Amino acid sequence: ATVARDLVAIRTLLRHLVAEGVLERDPGALLRAPVLARHLPHTLTVEAVDKLLAAPKGDDWIAQRDRALFEVLYACGARVSEAVGLSTDQLEPKLRVLRLHGKGDKVRIVPLGERAADALSSWLNDGRKKLPNAATRTEVFLTRSGNPLSRTDAWRRLKHWALVSGLPPGVTPHTLRHSFATHLLQAGADLRSVQEMLGHASVRTTEVY
Repeated sequence: ATVARDLVAIRTLLRHLVAEGVLERDPGALLRAPVLARHLPHTLTVEAVDKLLAAPKGDDWIAQRDRALFEVLYACGARVSEAVGLSTDQLEPKLRVLRLHGKGDKVRIVPLGERAADALSSWLNDGRKKLPNAATRTEVFLTRSGNPLSRTDAWRRLKHWALVSGLPPGVTPHTLRHSFATHLLQAGADLRSVQEMLGHASVRTTEVY
């Protein structure tokens, strides 16, 4: 992928030099770009996702937080950085949609299902309030010490619950994002809608599903 990207830059420069008369001919015209293999993303079945989302049991703050985090990752197809970066001012009062800040600081609005909204509401109205700094922090997801949850924290919590659930190794936050897109398409959603919800700049990226 790096070679292909560099080759595009070199070809563009060479064509420009030919157009400006610096070169008589384009020496890169016969260069062949490498064929990029497209790997299918790792996804979970609907049943496996349900098992993972139900794994954090109980009403203690950490179970409430992890349930809400996993629901946001799956129900919204959020990237892990978008989920841990979620702030309280990005939440709609009735928790029907979320405003996610994606790559390039692009903002997209995604719907929030009832189950995800319930999990997020329980966390915000109960578990989160028990942590230090909860009243002054704007980040939705906090650690025991009241600091913002990091990407590494989110990965570690997901791997913990995946192990508890008996799921195969290799489950990551991005696995939930891939599963979200795959399950939507299997349920009849159109590709463009899924592209918008994932925040992909090009529909070609979404076509892998």
